[in-house]
Amino acid sequence: MPRTMPEMSRGTLLVKALPVLAVALIASAMFVSPVSTSRAAGTPLVVIDPGHDRYANPATEPIGPGSSTRKIKDGGGTSGVVSHTPEAVVNLAVSKRLAALLRGAGIRVAMTRTTTSHVSMGNVARAQFANRLHAAAFVRIHCDGSTSGMTGTHTLYPVYHRGWTDDIYKPSLRLATLVQAELVRSLGFPNRGLDPRSDMTGFNWSNVPSILPELGFLTNPGEDRVLNSASGQQKAAVGLCRGVLRFLGRSPSSCG
Repeated sequence: MPRTMPEMSRGTLLVKALPVLAVALIASAMFVSPVSTSRAAGTPLVVIDPGHDRYANPATEPIGPGSSTRKIKDGGGTSGVVSHTPEAVVNLAVSKRLAALLRGAGIRVAMTRTTTSHVSMGNVARAQFANRLHAAAFVRIHCDGSTSGMTGTHTLYPVYHRGWTDDIYKPSLRLATLVQAELVRSLGFPNRGLDPRSDMTGFNWSNVPSILPELGFLTNPGEDRVLNSASGQQKAAVGLCRGVLRFLGRSPSSCG
């Protein structure tokens, strides 16, 4: 999507920071997994963002800091062509499995939601949540949909845009590369590669390395069946875990 505003200087990243009260209100509306106080302060924290929620959110928000271009907060996602399971449900199931694997590997974890029962919060709020926690990685779990029979796994990451994503572009690309490789290896779906995006609000507002893996197409019968099975969801979680741990400089062996 083309920009409608001039590029901003690096200093304008400060506008990504919400006022303290607003941040507190956002945090209170989300769900954070408990973090053991015995863990060292330097232990990495990963924010897992299960995409969508029970209800779409047609309200709009700025596509990036200071932009006059607005984008819908959440269109609601797709659903399984065979299972009829909403994408939000699959996203959460995989996210919970990923959280368990990362905790088992000694990584602190926070999740933007732990139920599928609300109106989606929108993507600025999700990014601000990861920013507030100074996440080492912001992993946004999604599934894809198509009307043309498409299949496969691909991973979205932010394009370079001065003032918006220049601070996270390189680590996000590295994270996307590692996660995409491990997801394809684990799930066995066709490799659709990496997808640089300029139109993702959750990227443009993020101050931390951010990616959005599209695990597979729920509109493809075979991929729908896999992603709605316990074994398929575990395979997706293992691939995500291995990629994230490689990004953090940790051994992926604990993911299974």
